[in-house]
This record gives sequence, structure tokens and C-alpha cells, in this order.
Amino acid sequence: MKLSAEQKAFAARLGHEFDDPGLLIRSVTHGSIASATRPDNQRLEFLGDRVLGLVMAEALLEADPDAPEGQLAPRYNALVRKETCADVAREVDLGAVLRLGRSEMLSGGRRKEALLADAMEAVIAAVYRDGGYGAAKDVVLRLWGGRIASVDADSRDAKTALQEWAQARGLAPPRYVETARTGPDHAPLFTIEVRLETGERESAQAPSKRAAEQQAAQILLTRLGG
Repeated sequence: MKLSAEQKAFAARLGHEFDDPGLLIRSVTHGSIASATRPDNQRLEFLGDRVLGLVMAEALLEADPDAPEGQLAPRYNALVRKETCADVAREVDLGAVLRLGRSEMLSGGRRKEALLADAMEAVIAAVYRDGGYGAAKDVVLRLWGGRIASVDADSRDAKTALQEWAQARGLAPPRYVETARTGPDHAPLFTIEVRLETGERESAQAPSKRAAEQQAAQILLTRLGG
């Protein structure tokens, strides 16, 4: 099994030369195009999630030997969450080499956050199966780059922080309301408004509802001084 020119370029962006090209090909094969002779990447995704988790746990312990578990856990969550995996996937243009069925391709699958995140985990597993833990660790640490050093800025979940802010003041949990959806079906843009029972509210736009909720919560937190 040989890699296409695009797949070779992607492997170069990863910084790993595959002894078994089939592993990379399988890691970028979505279920929408899979068959009995062309397995999808779900099993690799399952493995890659665990490999990524171990690499990040080790990296955080090494970066801050004195940090207690209560500080390490939110940092870890920020580094391995789907949004971060999708961001890394976009940086290495993983979407360009995804193997998708026609319907998934027409619906904008190459840009979907969940699909990119899952494929990124599958790619990590492919490197692990091909070159071992050391190779996978090298790739992950290189791709995640400065995120580990700057993780404190990203480790606070804005929705959770806003809910805690409201509860501390005896308020009901914030409400999130979709106020608009624009753009084509394959590339939607959601507008979400977060509302407190005091009347305070802010809104944000993003390609996914989850991202828009987080952004709206962060905007309101910032304004409230939380």
C-alpha cells in the first residue's frame, strides 16, 4: 500500500515516516467510506485517545513537578479535549487527506470539529502502532507545541466558571439560547446567547454550538470580572 502525494506531504507535516503506510491511510478513513476491505479509523481513534492522554499526563508532571492534582486535572482536560485536537488537526491540514464518503464530503466533513478531532486521535495511534510510544510522544509534543507551556490560560472551562460564579451569588444556572444560525449546511455559523436571571447577557458566534457557548460564557465572565 502506497501513500498518495498528499498523504506523503501530510506525513512530513507530522514529522513521522511510516514503515507501514497502511496505518496512516486507515487513520484518515472515515466510516462514511469504509467497507469490509477498507476499515475505518474508529479503533485507532480509541487507542489514540489513550496515547494522547498518557503523553499529556507525563508532560504536565514533568513541566510542573510540584503541582497538585487539582491543578493538573484542568490543564490535562484543556490539552486533550476535542476542541484542542481539532485545532491541531487544522494546523497540520488533516482535513485535506481525510477519506470521506460523498455525502459526508458534501456536508463539509473536512471542516467538522468532531470529525477532525477523532481523526487526529487516530493519526496519533497510527504513529504509535508504526513507531512505538517514543515516536508518538515526539509527534504529539511537537504538534501541541507551546500549548503545554501556556495551558493555564486555556484550562478554565468558561461555562463551568460562569455557573460557579452564578451559584456563589445564589443565582440560577446560566441559560444558553441559540438566537441565529447562518451559512450553508456544510459550514454553519451558530449565534448563542448566554443569559443570567439578573438580566446580564452576552452572545458569540462559532462554527459549533459548544464553541459558541464557551465563547459567550467567557465574554460575560470577563465583563463581570469573573
